[in-house]
Amino acid sequence: MTTTFQRPLTWIAAAALSVASLPAMALQPFKADYQASYMGMQANGTMTLASEGANKWRYSLKVKNQLADLSQSTVFDEANGRLRPLSSQDSSVLLVKKRNVQANYNWTSHQATWTGDIKPDRAGPVALKPGDMDALLINLAIARDLAAGKPLNYRMVDEGRIKPMSYRVVGKEAVTVAGKSYEATKVSRVDGNKELIAWIVPEFPVPARLLQRESGKDALDLTIKGLN
Repeated sequence: MTTTFQRPLTWIAAAALSVASLPAMALQPFKADYQASYMGMQANGTMTLASEGANKWRYSLKVKNQLADLSQSTVFDEANGRLRPLSSQDSSVLLVKKRNVQANYNWTSHQATWTGDIKPDRAGPVALKPGDMDALLINLAIARDLAAGKPLNYRMVDEGRIKPMSYRVVGKEAVTVAGKSYEATKVSRVDGNKELIAWIVPEFPVPARLLQRESGKDALDLTIKGLN
């Protein structure tokens, strides 16, 4: 399975979760329905943020069409002002190909491990450091650091990898949702041949639009159609 199909939701979910903390940093449960386009075909997308109790939250994203059924979720908590991934589930069904990966972030032993459909050399353990996050949580830090004027540079620990990540604000742009125009802040992250662009509207707890591009072509495009 190519990288496109292995983890098409990671960047999207990360951007979505980032805006759940704007303008206030307190997390609030939500469910957002999106009109999606994946692999050039129409799809339905759903994002949710739900309390798991005891200072734990679950963030989930699902996208489904005739060709693919993709889902990803992360359980996290907050300790000493930092968001910490505790576990995650990443699954995809593309035609007859299936992939399922589970992650465990153990902050007692300070190690992250992965099981499921993952290569042995990517299963870990990987040593965790304070402040490490998975791809879904990094943008919560981005929201806070943007407000503080700090550099948007982070360390991601995901699927057996330690990877530095940098984000940038690329400007303002008008977006239309349900016939109404809003001014959005446009945020971009580039990683090799991949780019994620998110249109962030202060009135919404999630992005008004999310676009993932690969090799200059649109791979996954989501536009909000309902929020509750």
